[in-house]
Amino acid sequence: MNLPMIFGECVFSDAVQKETLPTEVYKALRATIEAGKTLDMSIAGTVASAMKKWAVSKGATHYTHWFQPLTGLTAEKHESFIAKEGDGVIMRLTGKSLIVGESDASSFPSGGSRATHMARGYTAWDPTSPAFVRGGTLYIPTVFVSHTGETLDNKAPLLRSMNALDRQAKRLLKLFGIDCKRVSCEVGLEQEYFLIDEKQHAQRKDLRLTGRTLFGAAVSRGQELEDNYFGALKLRVAAFMRDLDEELWRLGIASKTKHNEVAPAQHEMAPIYSTVNTAVDGNMLTMEVMRSVAKKHNLVCLLHEKPFRGINGSGKHNNWSLSTDTGFNLLSGGDSPESNTFFKLVLAAIIRAVDEYQGVLRAAIASAGNDLRLGADEAPPAITSVYLGDQIGAMVDCIVKGENYVAPKSYESSIGVPESPIFPKDATDRNRTSPFAYTGDKFELRSVGSSMNAAEANICLNTIVADAFGKFADELECKSDLEKSANAIISRELKKHSRIIYNLDGYGPEWVKEAERRKLLNNKNTADAVEVLFEENSISVFERHKVYTREEAVARANIKLENYTKTINIEALTMIEMARREIIPSVSEFICSLCAGVNAKKSAGASSAVEGKLIEKLNALNESAFNAVEKLETDLQAIEFKDVRSAAQAMAHTIIPDMETLRKAVDEMERYTASQFWTMPTYFDLLYSVN
Repeated sequence: MNLPMIFGECVFSDAVQKETLPTEVYKALRATIEAGKTLDMSIAGTVASAMKKWAVSKGATHYTHWFQPLTGLTAEKHESFIAKEGDGVIMRLTGKSLIVGESDASSFPSGGSRATHMARGYTAWDPTSPAFVRGGTLYIPTVFVSHTGETLDNKAPLLRSMNALDRQAKRLLKLFGIDCKRVSCEVGLEQEYFLIDEKQHAQRKDLRLTGRTLFGAAVSRGQELEDNYFGALKLRVAAFMRDLDEELWRLGIASKTKHNEVAPAQHEMAPIYSTVNTAVDGNMLTMEVMRSVAKKHNLVCLLHEKPFRGINGSGKHNNWSLSTDTGFNLLSGGDSPESNTFFKLVLAAIIRAVDEYQGVLRAAIASAGNDLRLGADEAPPAITSVYLGDQIGAMVDCIVKGENYVAPKSYESSIGVPESPIFPKDATDRNRTSPFAYTGDKFELRSVGSSMNAAEANICLNTIVADAFGKFADELECKSDLEKSANAIISRELKKHSRIIYNLDGYGPEWVKEAERRKLLNNKNTADAVEVLFEENSISVFERHKVYTREEAVARANIKLENYTKTINIEALTMIEMARREIIPSVSEFICSLCAGVNAKKSAGASSAVEGKLIEKLNALNESAFNAVEKLETDLQAIEFKDVRSAAQAMAHTIIPDMETLRKAVDEMERYTASQFWTMPTYFDLLYSVN
């Protein structure tokens, strides 16, 4: 395989545009993509014609406006290039068809902002994200808006947040004499996932309907030996990863890293950084490709945050940085960060933003699946905090205390033998327990769930940081002594917001107590976390920077709660059906077989003490499971789903505890039921069937 030759071959890239478009059209299109200039509508027909001709040469017969509705997934409606001409047909893509499409907006989540009869919605071309060909179809990335102009997707507000961040960052840069045309948010999204055998998956109703196991006793060997992380790849997994890389490379996604993760059957891939909107598009496409490539290998790719209890769940680590079109990284402190006023000002702004809007950031990564993962000794806790590392942390401590900071001397390290290489030792360590960690030139938001669209987290980060930048710029633009005024702001803001900084173990129970003392939020479930989004302060920050209108902000909070409520409802109904129709009857059958064995032993004069104890234990557990099913069903029926906020609270504080009671009884029965009577694959079958 000639990687440089195949990379991006299915993408209508800059190189392809340059080759296929007239020079003036190409320049006009690149001005929109690179400099953010308004799209020149007069070039649409020429671009559409060239795009169609290129796509047809790649085997495409259809095109689709590819968009990201508020389902957390992508959507597409395929149209053929076919057009009537005389008695025959031709292949055509018009400028109008490229720029605007139409979809039924009422069939997608709107958070109550649209009635069912208000159906019209539009998909509009996003030229900043390149079109691509996959499976005989030209995919055109688009935004999705309603007939009245409301955004109904994640892409439109993401683009708005990028513009807000660009505007406010350039104000600060200008004050410090740093010239640039554009400030971009660059993101690298690490994607964790599980691979399990397709046949095993097909036998689990919970996996098929919910993406996770609702029942399952712990396997005797999980991740205790810590031998799966970075372990040798199994043959089927390696073959899957090889095919995944090749397809991603052809689609222009720079898949860079692949390895086993901590849990059995868990893996990770990571691409090279790109601008946030293309990074998000690339990640959404990556998840789709993962699922389709897995099928070719008779595997199923699980992207749920917590498909198995008792072992690590999966995240999507969001590495977030800011840089100018000239290559200047706003998050780089250089060799002497303590004397870099601009860096310290940027750092203070980010710390302020995360502290002031910690609840909004928590809500941005909230979902039913992610609630199961956060704080479970494997992922950052639900408490938002910032990790700065030893060097930057010590510098900030000195600023807060009003002390002089003396930078540690950098030094080289080795393993102590002549043959070993000499390597520079980093000034700071990494902290896997921190939700938002500074890792040198970037921050890593580790809280994003593996199945989530990362746009929402980045919309939040971009907006709240833009807000802090804007506030600082407002204050500094009227000051004569920039250096003195900037340092005063840095000192003031770090003192005020230092409570959000935590450089120790975020998993420990002592952090929960310390966070409570600091009055930090600890919203452990989505129902409680999303309530923050209805507050005026949360709405106004998005409204102020024109990322969401007030109506859009409220609608999105409602959509989050609707999704949470529906997800838990589906899980609860699935549990009821599995317990009532599969598990309880199977255990009853086993109990009956034990009873028959007892009678046979009695006839033979043999002791049946073991069987008697098993019968007593399983019968009690089966009754507990039956009663738990009845209570769960009764509590579900009592919920008023039209009131989404109260329904979400009921799910979090009544239904989930009910589900836990049912699961506890069932998982205990699994440990005592003979394998021939336990009809569904166990955790051992699921986690260790791929070789």
